[in-house]
Amino acid sequence: MEHELWSTEILNNSLAGPANAVLDAVGIKHDPAHPWSNYLSMELIVVLILVILFAVLRTRLSVDRPGKLQHVFEVIAEFLDAQAKEIIGHDAHKFRVFFGTMFLFVLFMNLIGLIPGFESPTMYIAVPTGLALLTFFFYNFQGIRAHGGGYIKQFTGSMLLLIPLMLPIEIISHFARPLSLTIRLFANMFAGEQVFLTFLGLTKLIIPAIFIGLHLFVGVLQAYIFALMGMIYTGSAVSHDEH
Repeated sequence: MEHELWSTEILNNSLAGPANAVLDAVGIKHDPAHPWSNYLSMELIVVLILVILFAVLRTRLSVDRPGKLQHVFEVIAEFLDAQAKEIIGHDAHKFRVFFGTMFLFVLFMNLIGLIPGFESPTMYIAVPTGLALLTFFFYNFQGIRAHGGGYIKQFTGSMLLLIPLMLPIEIISHFARPLSLTIRLFANMFAGEQVFLTFLGLTKLIIPAIFIGLHLFVGVLQAYIFALMGMIYTGSAVSHDEH
């Protein structure tokens, strides 16, 4: 059994019943005394942090006198918008909510492990897997929404003779995307977390500070890459070929 964080212990002591009911309903094997896992409790904390943060931000929004917090999120929003427009095109505004939410959610999950007593949920394979599958279903849904039945042409190509060759290749390629997203995020965050914790336990101040900076950089970079790959996949799915 994994080391139980304080937040997980609180949930297991107070909300074990509802968690057991849900897990039993979907047929997932679990310990009835400890149905909540560390990554679930950390995800809930991240969601709570984001809700509180944006509730505070909303009350301080100002056109004439924007505060530092507003400036920070305006920079993030403008950067993501610029990236999406460059990759997807003029329809990028339709997907800004998804990409912005995904970036911030992954970012905060990556960085929360820097706080003593917390862990990064993304260092557990289930979390990157869920995010990757969500991205997979999102871009395919948007592709079907944009092209209808014509979306299948992206899997078959324009030449009938090549369909038997192209179709299996494209299907394998698309199913490899969530696997690639999962492994990239999980491997980087797991390795970064373990290195950070190891040096934190062996040394006092200077060396951990170096690895805190490295962990911070990796966390931001991986959140950006995850959102960027989602943009690329979505852009490919909704694109209209011009001849």
